Amino acid sequence: MADIWSAEKRSEVMSRIRGGNTKPELAVRSMLHRLGYRFTVHGPKNKSLPGRPDLVLPKYGVVIFVHGCFWHGHEHCPDFKMPQSKTEWWQAKIGGNKARDARVERELRNLGWHVVTLWACALKTKGAREWLEARLPVLIGRPLGVVGAPATTRRSFSSKVAESE
Repeated sequence: MADIWSAEKRSEVMSRIRGGNTKPELAVRSMLHRLGYRFTVHGPKNKSLPGRPDLVLPKYGVVIFVHGCFWHGHEHCPDFKMPQSKTEWWQAKIGGNKARDARVERELRNLGWHVVTLWACALKTKGAREWLEARLPVLIGRPLGVVGAPATTRRSFSSKVAESE
């Protein structure tokens, strides 16, 4: 299908897409706050962490990324469809985003952080949000109020939430 806008108009529209404070990110922040977790937003001010985590829970050694399905190339997701125009450019762009995501996750893990990646599609429906909210304490690595869980317990697994049930 041909684009309904000119290249200039499309560029203008795309340039206004926000990189932070998206609806999925705000939903996760609301869930965490309601559950009693406290966090910083968009990484520490001193830029000491690789990448730019959407949420950082220093007390738990956890960083959370809330990925948009299109920009981060969420495969097999109905919200991700490779554009039909400038396909090579988009493949390089989204492939680069995915490579950067993998590199940043690896660097954070090497620094001892537990990395949780949540996909926007997992936050679309009320049922999906309720499912995720019930599992956030497990994804973070220890239930709220449990003190002294060993770091290896909470950081030894990768959490990728992609689909609701």
